[in-house]
Amino acid sequence: MAFRTAHRLANWAAFAAALALPPAVSAQVLEIGDDGAVTTYAAPTVHTSDGARAIAPPVAAPAYRATPGEVARLIQESSARHSVPAQLVEAVAWQESRFNPAAVSPKGALGVMQLLPKTASELGVDPSDLRGNIDGGVAYLAQQMRRFGDVRLALAAYNAGPQAVARYGGVPPYAETQNYVRAILARLSAVGAVGAGAE
Repeated sequence: MAFRTAHRLANWAAFAAALALPPAVSAQVLEIGDDGAVTTYAAPTVHTSDGARAIAPPVAAPAYRATPGEVARLIQESSARHSVPAQLVEAVAWQESRFNPAAVSPKGALGVMQLLPKTASELGVDPSDLRGNIDGGVAYLAQQMRRFGDVRLALAAYNAGPQAVARYGGVPPYAETQNYVRAILARLSAVGAVGAGAE
């Protein structure tokens, strides 16, 4: 009897403790502008050059898993096909996704080369297919190399878009793009790639 009473008391104590816990909370971020205006963000938010916006729900990642050797082989094949140095493509792929075929960005870019669906469609490739993703990314990089004739500008165009590079007449003044270009050139320099120091 004493055991049963003690057991009931323990159950009631656990129940009461659960009731005393604070309810689940959802984090909110407050941003205070220079003018003192307060903006509340309740959903995950990304800040871009044209303002803040909620991050889109994640896109289903490709279920396909690739070995590092397979990614490297496809990069070599596509690089040869599009006459782009393989070390440059490897540096871009590393910066974009760390060679992850299942990578999905907050903006919806997919795969190893982080192709946006619109860009992939223009290139005629399936961004969720490993071969198509890599080949499309290399083809797009080759387009930027031909258009700008400069590794730095081609990288900036791959990241920020060719219109931004043309508008600014060089690497756009976006921190993300400037860091992106610097990181890739540093990686190329570390492996002694030709053109790594192109200015």
